[in-house]
Amino acid sequence: MKTKLRNQKGFTIIEVLIVLAIAGLIMLIVFLAVPALQRNARNTQRTSDGSRLSAAVSECLNNNNGVVGSCNSLSTAKLTDYISVTENQQLNTIGAPGVNAVQLDFGYKCKADGSDKEPGGGTRAFTVTYLVETKGTGTAGRCIGS
Repeated sequence: MKTKLRNQKGFTIIEVLIVLAIAGLIMLIVFLAVPALQRNARNTQRTSDGSRLSAAVSECLNNNNGVVGSCNSLSTAKLTDYISVTENQQLNTIGAPGVNAVQLDFGYKCKADGSDKEPGGGTRAFTVTYLVETKGTGTAGRCIGS
């Protein structure tokens, strides 16, 4: 007896389920990776803003013969001639409400690991400290010194 082979068209349910499972895994990987990429981009911008602020303070000190009082605050008229603090909003996006997340301190130096400041930098030494995001909802300190 002869059996006729039918010409099958389309996909089986198993093939469709395999494709959907693979697509689901790809979507899961993307959804897990995107927040970390965004966090790293914000931290990179914070570091860039901190470096620009440090350069502006150095320039202010050099142009004012090292007089710290001319450049000792983020809102000092002399310092705002060199940099607009409002342009560096990414530095202030972390921290308690109403508290500046970025700090400018004179007479300090950065710790060896760059996490915070410590006394002993000298009269013209200064630090710019700010917070960066870590995994989850935590923050960590960063320091840029003169």
